Amino acid sequence: MGKIKDKNTNVINLTLNESLLPICILIIMLSFNVYIYGEDSMSGSNQFILLMGAAVGIFVGIKKGLNFKIILDQVAENLKSVTGAIIILLFVGALSGTWLISGIIPSMIYYGLKILHPSFFLPSCLIICAIISIATGSSWTTSATVGIALIGISKAIGIPVEMSAGAIISGAYFGDKLSPLSDTTNLAPAISGSNLFTHIRYLTITTIPTITISLLIFIILNFYTLSSGPTDNTSLLKAINGTFNITPYVFIVPMIVIILIIKKTPPIIALFTGTILGGFFALIFQQDILTQLSSSSVFTLKGAYSSIINSITIDTNIESGNIELNDLFSSGGMYGMMNTIWLVITAMVFGGVMESIGALKKITVSILNLGKSTFSLFSSTAVSCIAVNLTTSDQYLAIVIPGKMFQKAFKEKGLAPENLSRTLEDTGTVTSVLIPWNSCGAYQSTVLGVGVIDYFVYAIFNWLSFFMTLIVAGLNYKIKRI
Repeated sequence: MGKIKDKNTNVINLTLNESLLPICILIIMLSFNVYIYGEDSMSGSNQFILLMGAAVGIFVGIKKGLNFKIILDQVAENLKSVTGAIIILLFVGALSGTWLISGIIPSMIYYGLKILHPSFFLPSCLIICAIISIATGSSWTTSATVGIALIGISKAIGIPVEMSAGAIISGAYFGDKLSPLSDTTNLAPAISGSNLFTHIRYLTITTIPTITISLLIFIILNFYTLSSGPTDNTSLLKAINGTFNITPYVFIVPMIVIILIIKKTPPIIALFTGTILGGFFALIFQQDILTQLSSSSVFTLKGAYSSIINSITIDTNIESGNIELNDLFSSGGMYGMMNTIWLVITAMVFGGVMESIGALKKITVSILNLGKSTFSLFSSTAVSCIAVNLTTSDQYLAIVIPGKMFQKAFKEKGLAPENLSRTLEDTGTVTSVLIPWNSCGAYQSTVLGVGVIDYFVYAIFNWLSFFMTLIVAGLNYKIKRI
């Protein structure tokens, strides 16, 4: 025990205590850091703490005889795996900028204020986001488009944004789980050996009850949540209409983006297209805004170009004459995404170190050995998905690693592969957004402007899915056999 098998491989034997050491130290350091910095901990200090946790893992690996280059190679592979996600984050920042100056987001807020009443706002958020997410197969795109607008409406009518964010995320991840266009919905059955549509049908056993309970809770919450905003939105509508040229024609842009994603266009291309079209529509419909942002008294192509590029890359703030709306009419562009990108990179470094030293595998095997019953197998898989989400900060690894580890165990128990694929989705995909340093949690909190700790309780569908899959397994309800 503890000796390296081959200096040219990454196969070493760690004890369970050695495997857990970097995680325990990381949790202690993160807890202390949050105590010191509070909400500001996500602005950089947590990122460094993740690197400190990675350093502990590297120390453990080198002490056991593992070559440092092997560790770096695995870290590089982890970073390579999130290249697409980082580019998407940049384009989400760019898209939010051009969709602001083009009047797309203000128009969404304007018509939303007319249609969505405070008395049924929260369940409406869930339903709207569920529909969009099923159509696009992407919880990220849903949050970056209608999610931003719904948060804006929530602020305008005085509904607590943490509740609204929870409803948005619940609906977005429900659609993401059941959409055949979703990458995680395709990945889970591929890893477990199931069929895509068999997997989706089997998912409904846990997903439909979970979303139904979530919807009922949001209806009750909305009933007891009094809007602190104005009951008469006339002044807000007037201020929006006085600042922007409000027209339904700007909705052509989000419709094109949604169609592109439904047609399975890569998200990067779809978001890039949405960004460029947003800038083009700003030229057509919002010349006054472009003039204002260029600090000029007359409209010029040079000033318009500068305003559009600035909205894509850096902070944009539009003065509306209304304090509440001024907070809504601001965007950080690509620059506003840098903290999140920094967090994703450092989280991938920690995950790569943990994977390279074999700590993740050791923890998963140890969990599997805790029990031999069918329920123990389901619960071991669920806990492993959470553990991987916590340590690697990546929902894809939370599907792939437990999927590979438990595939043989499910088969030996005579359980159909869709049992495994459903558990991976119920506990790997949806819980990623509940972890602040996970790429999904970091993304959603940045895009919606609401901290993970703040929306955690209200992301009902996401944490309830974990318990629902265990309840179904415990009751032995519709557990499909080979």
